[in-house]
Amino acid sequence: MSKLPLEGIRIIDSTYVFALPYAGGQLADLGAEVIKIEGPGRPDITRSGGLYGSFPDNITGEDWWNRPSTFNLLNRGKRSLTLDMGSERGRDLFREMVSVSDIVMENFTPRVMRNWGLDYPNLKKINPDIILVSNTGYGHGSGPYSGYPAQATTQEGTHGHCWVTGYIDDEPSKAGRSFVDFLSTWSAVFAIGAALRYRNNTGKGQWVDISMYQAGAMFLSEYLMDSIANNREGTRIGNRHPYYSPQGCYPTLGEDQWIVISITDEVEWSNLCKAMGQPELEKHQDFSNVLGRKKNHNELDQIISLWTAKHDRYDLMHLLQSSGIAAAPVLDGKDVHFDPHYKERNFLERVKFPEHRNMGTRILMGRPYKFSNTPMKILHPAPEFGEGNEYYLKQLLGIDDNTYDALVQDAIISNIPIAGDPAPTPDPKEALARHQIATWDPNYKDRLQIS
Repeated sequence: MSKLPLEGIRIIDSTYVFALPYAGGQLADLGAEVIKIEGPGRPDITRSGGLYGSFPDNITGEDWWNRPSTFNLLNRGKRSLTLDMGSERGRDLFREMVSVSDIVMENFTPRVMRNWGLDYPNLKKINPDIILVSNTGYGHGSGPYSGYPAQATTQEGTHGHCWVTGYIDDEPSKAGRSFVDFLSTWSAVFAIGAALRYRNNTGKGQWVDISMYQAGAMFLSEYLMDSIANNREGTRIGNRHPYYSPQGCYPTLGEDQWIVISITDEVEWSNLCKAMGQPELEKHQDFSNVLGRKKNHNELDQIISLWTAKHDRYDLMHLLQSSGIAAAPVLDGKDVHFDPHYKERNFLERVKFPEHRNMGTRILMGRPYKFSNTPMKILHPAPEFGEGNEYYLKQLLGIDDNTYDALVQDAIISNIPIAGDPAPTPDPKEALARHQIATWDPNYKDRLQIS
């Protein structure tokens, strides 16, 4: 097998929840040795399930902290080292790990690493070519918000996302559950690649300071430019488009089945009218040009909806795309698992867990890219809590048995979290009734052909 791009790179991943943990999982796919650091009394909250992912088969299990779906997706391919970073002994061990590593990732508020003496100036004293990646809400430095803690779910308001997300004449809305976290994920992966290239060329490390506030604002570049250049503020337009018409999300055959369609010019409008079997609409006085179609968009949506509701969404997609019209079905999480294109691209990978973990085979998202000369896959499942403690402390750092046992006794390290509880696992039928989930398929394993 070809050598993976990041083989030989060791990364200390002292991060929690979504943004940088997922970056670490992507870097592990690329061959890096990624070591997830968690405190014995401060496990990653994605290990708890609930809001942060379900337990497989809705079964908590005796080692519930190793089982939740989100944790296993974000942290695939990593190893686990537990350290009580609130103690000087834990921080000393962290410093020793820094001395034999290439990259440190952290997502604490700015004061934390500084107060621990683990900020970039101090890490450089330990390892001069270390690369530090920090992910905070508002960045480090002297800005008035830099000390604020933040999370993606609330930051969308400050980025401006909520102002332009939602339906016409309706209240501001979120773009997704944790959208900006994943902008930081890809920012970190790109920045780490650039920092490694810089180090290869100069022999010097550097500090990558990611601000989620700025990552989110970058996503709104067109609105910012329009405001600066034209003094024009964006607004909420739902599924509409500022210039194209018609554009929308339309019902299709089946319960809660939809297709999105976008018409960008007069040729596509003509083709849509013919596809609907209503060629007379093309020259109708209300729809004969884009201004008329925008003015009468509501009426046009009703006409299109009556047609789409009679057809299968995939059949419509193929019909319209064959006529040069942008169209695609609206897929939910369940649909993605059975979509033929995702399957052909091997985007959803089957990952087999060790037998003692009682997880069987699970399907995890791979990567949104392929390399022509470097076949890649998820190398192994996410780690059990503290599975790498003995390897890293005894074999890599050379700690003797007595010292190791004392660390266990004093809860500086642990193989079982000493704090935290699993989230409740609601009955799927009750969750459906409360609209906590959209669907439930008790036969999903058979349909996916996994055990």
